[in-house]
Amino acid sequence: MVLYLQQCLSPIRHFSTKFLLHCRKFTTFSTPQFHIQSIIKLCKRNEDLKTLKSLIIVNGFTHYKLIISDFIEQCFHLGNPELALSAFYNSKNRSLLLQNLIIKHLCKLGLYQDVMSVYKICKISGVSDGNYTFPYVIKACSALYGVELGKEIHGVVIRTGYAGNVFVQTAFIDFYAKIGRMDIARLLFDRMYEWDLVSWNALISGFSLNGLDYEALKVFQDLWVKGLKPNVSTLATIIPVCTHLGCLYMGSALHCYSVKFGFDQDELLSPALISMYANCCNIHFARCLFDLSPVKNVVIWNSIIYAHAQNQMPETAFEMFQQMVSSDLRPEVATFVSVIPCCEKLNSFCHGEILHGSVIKCGFDNQVSIATALISMYEKLGDVNSSEKVFTLMPIKNLLTWNSLISAYVHHGLSQMGLDAIHEMQVAGFEADSISVVNILSACSELETLLLGKSVHAIIIRKGFDSNFNVLNSLLAFYANCHVFHSSVKLFDLMASNNTTSWNTMISGCVYNRQMEKAASYFLRMQLEGVQPDVVSVLSILPGLNKSDDLAKGMALHGFALKLGFTYDVTLANALINMYCSCANLDAAALLFNKMTNRSLVSWNSLITGYRCHNLHKEVLFLFKEMINEGQYPNYITLLSLLPGCSTHLQGKSIHSYAIKLGAILQNPLMASLICMYSRFHDLLSCFSLFEAGNKFDISLWNVMLSILVEAREAERAVSLFRELLHTEVKVDYVTILSMVSACSQLNRIPFTYSVFAFVIKNGFLQETPVCNALIDFFAKSGDITMSRNVFESLLYKDSISWSVMINGYGLHGDCEGAIFLLSKMESSGMKPDSITYLSILSACSHAGLADQSMIVYNSMLNNGVQPSVEHYACIVDLYGRKGLLLEAYELLKGMPGGASVSILESLLGACMVHGNVEIGEIVGELLIHRDPRSVGAYVMLYNIYASAGRWQDANRMRSLMEARKLSKVAGFSMLDGQKV
Repeated sequence: MVLYLQQCLSPIRHFSTKFLLHCRKFTTFSTPQFHIQSIIKLCKRNEDLKTLKSLIIVNGFTHYKLIISDFIEQCFHLGNPELALSAFYNSKNRSLLLQNLIIKHLCKLGLYQDVMSVYKICKISGVSDGNYTFPYVIKACSALYGVELGKEIHGVVIRTGYAGNVFVQTAFIDFYAKIGRMDIARLLFDRMYEWDLVSWNALISGFSLNGLDYEALKVFQDLWVKGLKPNVSTLATIIPVCTHLGCLYMGSALHCYSVKFGFDQDELLSPALISMYANCCNIHFARCLFDLSPVKNVVIWNSIIYAHAQNQMPETAFEMFQQMVSSDLRPEVATFVSVIPCCEKLNSFCHGEILHGSVIKCGFDNQVSIATALISMYEKLGDVNSSEKVFTLMPIKNLLTWNSLISAYVHHGLSQMGLDAIHEMQVAGFEADSISVVNILSACSELETLLLGKSVHAIIIRKGFDSNFNVLNSLLAFYANCHVFHSSVKLFDLMASNNTTSWNTMISGCVYNRQMEKAASYFLRMQLEGVQPDVVSVLSILPGLNKSDDLAKGMALHGFALKLGFTYDVTLANALINMYCSCANLDAAALLFNKMTNRSLVSWNSLITGYRCHNLHKEVLFLFKEMINEGQYPNYITLLSLLPGCSTHLQGKSIHSYAIKLGAILQNPLMASLICMYSRFHDLLSCFSLFEAGNKFDISLWNVMLSILVEAREAERAVSLFRELLHTEVKVDYVTILSMVSACSQLNRIPFTYSVFAFVIKNGFLQETPVCNALIDFFAKSGDITMSRNVFESLLYKDSISWSVMINGYGLHGDCEGAIFLLSKMESSGMKPDSITYLSILSACSHAGLADQSMIVYNSMLNNGVQPSVEHYACIVDLYGRKGLLLEAYELLKGMPGGASVSILESLLGACMVHGNVEIGEIVGELLIHRDPRSVGAYVMLYNIYASAGRWQDANRMRSLMEARKLSKVAGFSMLDGQKV
């Protein structure tokens, strides 16, 4: 026998003399089975087990149950479940004992898929089931969410008579709880003949897992009534319930109970207690529990890291993570899921990259939960490309991961990419859930794709998402953003109940659609229906208060916020500063700013921007210096407000240098503003240098350069730059076209003009109202009124500027009747004419000499509540003067608010001279001389009027006044012969 074993073991080099001596101790009566079992126990390496497995197979020991059982046991002991499974599959005599052994070990390792495979093979092999088998198999079904298989096994249990076993029943309670069927779990529990503490714990855990915290507390009370004493597992389950419900008093009582029975330092209970105190904002107590814990395992470290992250202490959470790694503990998935969001709060890209490196080092980069957290982190830090890379490298993607990537696209304005990702997700076999739908609606809102959004609305109804508040609120916002606000109102009224977010969305939608009266009514209705407004409610309505007339409403809202104690919110204080600045009450804005205890960068920028919008550039510079002195670093928005106030080239260059030092020069808005600043000082070389250094994939930079060149009368260079733009992948927008239309006006080249017009038609820019307005004006001024009218008629949406430009075009061509007809058509279409429209009509009437029509237009303007400006009066006075209606002109002039301007007086005086009206001419002339004593033209015209009427004494008086005041008529100059005349 010894020789036989020596031959068998000779291939195992690691088994040296120790094994052979052991073998010689056995007598000849010893069986080979007994020797193999003894040798299995002496194996200390996986390599030995692999070789021994080969010998077992070769020598036909696979039918020995005890040998295979011992071999599998040793495999699990040495951490090699793959070899254990291989031995099981090679076994020729599978028994219930062998089945239960391997299932138990696989379950402990969390290899639930392998548990199910072993169980199915055993069933095929005819191995019977037992009380010991079912709990592990049911646990695997719970972990894998194998609902159908779990129900089948339940049927088998009932048929085979094991349904009364307390362990099996407890396993089924846990199974049904984990698949969300607490009704069945409770029914099973109630039908049990006897309960142990594990059964009670399973039911409490199930209610807690499904968010039924009050039910969990009720079961816990019943447990006390039955006389059972909670153990560590019970407390570890019920304390998180107290945490969710905010029952700190009860949680503290349970903590005292755990101290009394010595459970408080149990590694299972300590994390639950730490989380409870952290959730109740008692981070100090949570830290004390952590420090007093004798055993600091990974779970306890995870709980304290999460506690600091939850209490807005990201720096401390990151420090705790570093301490954990320094203590030679390997982070788990839960560790990274807790600490990765801290990088968002720290706004630290560096911390994020360090954690990403740790994730890869630990081999967790393929874990779905960690990858999802990384995608979210990079998105919050503004790096969508990194989010995309993490997503692409994931071998397995779930719905949550897809939603995280889609959210990243949508939140950063990449709405079309978000919609494309939704399509890819569906192709990959994932159906959209409520979160996906919210993302789709956000993308549709951004792109204003009404038809697609309506299709999503239909899907929401079909899938039953119309009871989800987040989805319904997104729908309200979608219709409001797409300017179909009546649909938002209809949907809001049909909702069974409205939460605060719903009301805020409606208020915000009213403001967005410029329906401030409706916004105010919703704000009042909200309170009347018992819904308390929050900070967001006030923030939603404030942006609509941006005119001087809105100041009283803004102050009333400010008082409302003070009453409810909202003014401690920095965001609201910033919004109020913006409101006061927009309503031209800068003193109130400054007072509110000075009263703020915590000023953010936005606070400084809000007041600085307010001063800049009112051209108070000295105050802007003073506030900027104060900001620096208080240690607040500016950003590119701050510098944007400084640039318009630059009075010298040197000041602008100083801000440029500061922007480079600050690192803000990479921001395209600041780059564009710097280019505009240099153009004001005619430094085109610096403009082009900045343009070349900027991000040329942004159309705004191209537009700024084109606009500057056109303004500088460099139309040729503008056209050359436009051709360069067309050779890039950058998409042209309507602002680019406006610059090109202006360039056409300067160049006056018909072929180039029609090339630009063809480009406009081909690329669909005729749908852009500003482009059409510019083309209407251009063609009218170029003499092609027919083309101007064609462009006007092709417009889908005509604003007041469209009508005004077309009316002005008719006036330029002397077609006053056409202009007046267009005015009546404009009014019948529901569009209210503004002051510019009326000025265009009056100008046309003046050119055509239609005095009666001009008075009709003037009266219409007054009836529509449009206050006439100096330009309106000038048109009518000029017309009346040329028609000889001097008395009417003088009466109109007397009614002007603030008195007539010098130019209008000169126009009427000239008309009096032409028509020889001495009486009115004398009055107007004296008025003009009183208004502007050094106006030479007034003296000369009055002299001519008196001379024409034969009143030489008065004429000589005018000449004497000119000589006394040392005034002289400027001599004319002939451009033909260069002689003064």
